[in-house]
Amino acid sequence: MCILFFAIKQHPKYPVIICANRDEFHQRPAQSMHWWPEKENQAAILAGKDLQAGGTWLGLNKQGRFSALTNFRQPQLLDKNKQSRGDLVLQALAKQDDVITTQLEQSAHHYNGFNLVFGQLSDLTCFDSVSQKQQKLTAGFHSLCNGALDDIWPKMALGQTQLSNAINSFAKHSLNIDKLFDLMQNGQQAHIECLPETGLSLEWEQLLSSIFIVSPQYGTRTTNIITQDNEGNISVYDQTYNEQGRCIEKQSFQSIGS
Repeated sequence: MCILFFAIKQHPKYPVIICANRDEFHQRPAQSMHWWPEKENQAAILAGKDLQAGGTWLGLNKQGRFSALTNFRQPQLLDKNKQSRGDLVLQALAKQDDVITTQLEQSAHHYNGFNLVFGQLSDLTCFDSVSQKQQKLTAGFHSLCNGALDDIWPKMALGQTQLSNAINSFAKHSLNIDKLFDLMQNGQQAHIECLPETGLSLEWEQLLSSIFIVSPQYGTRTTNIITQDNEGNISVYDQTYNEQGRCIEKQSFQSIGS
């Protein structure tokens, strides 16, 4: 993933709302979200699949466990010989929090920089491999992109504000999924003076400064909206886009973890 927004205990009926975009080079092959076959001692998982390295960027299992990953944007430190970070999501879905936490602390240096969110949807933790710290996602709004959790990048601040406004505009017990997809398709780029300095060229920083990215080489490939209601019912909505940013596939998965 390249950006995620979380609303934790901000809606009277849906205590967990997650909106996530995955950005990637268009030439990197991927399979859209689907149920992966069960393995020995592992529950089946719902996730897209990176067909180049075999991992994923976001997923859930049938017990309602969630995990998602963002890369730290550190081009000067990128080591192509390190292990694929997409495997970390699969590991986090298969193991309990204490086990995966210990594993991350011991093996994070085998991967380029990353953030990994994991846990039951009602009790999420974010591990930052650069600072080697973990943080619980407390009640409120959170954003995660290619730096630390809740950094003040323009698109992170914009998305949090829009998510808050959207939730406040809904009727008391309703949720407009289309409106959540709309905010994740916001192509507004940041002013040059507000861009983060991550080591990329100004042209790339500008391109990557919008929530929804469209370019011939690289762009937003998928959006996921994930909700959990007060009864524990989980719903997942998935959209896939082409190089022009047009939606080419829509899916929904209901009653996960129930």
